[in-house]
Amino acid sequence: MKIDIRMNFKARRVELKTQSDTPDVSNLQKCVDFMHAFMLSFDVVDVVALLRVDELYVGSFEIKDVKTLRGEHLSRAIGRLSGKGGRTKFAIEDANRTRIVIADTKIYILGSLANIKVARDSLCSLILGSPAAKVYSKLRAVTAHLAERF
Repeated sequence: MKIDIRMNFKARRVELKTQSDTPDVSNLQKCVDFMHAFMLSFDVVDVVALLRVDELYVGSFEIKDVKTLRGEHLSRAIGRLSGKGGRTKFAIEDANRTRIVIADTKIYILGSLANIKVARDSLCSLILGSPAAKVYSKLRAVTAHLAERF
């Protein structure tokens, strides 16, 4: 990318700047997106894809944006999102080629815009209390429809 990067410990910031031989100024934005996704706890392999593929984005939302939950209800909703041993989360990721990070009440999704929307709809259904089996069947139908379209 030919971008200068340094850590400013006094200001507690990562600073990026283009070099004279940087081929494209948009590389700076790609590097900013890379650092942002890395700090959100996405795997390095997935984050490197942000540098190589132009149509990848990071979407985010909070559980309270979907439904106001407190205490035990919030804990159960987070449990439904991840599933037993992470099965539900991995099933949603694999079905539409996205990566999901659940950090307390915030949810981050890495993928293309259409896939982020499908994953977000699935996660919202789980937050609202839908059983995982119903979400899986809806997800299969939507991914089959998307595969047909492309």
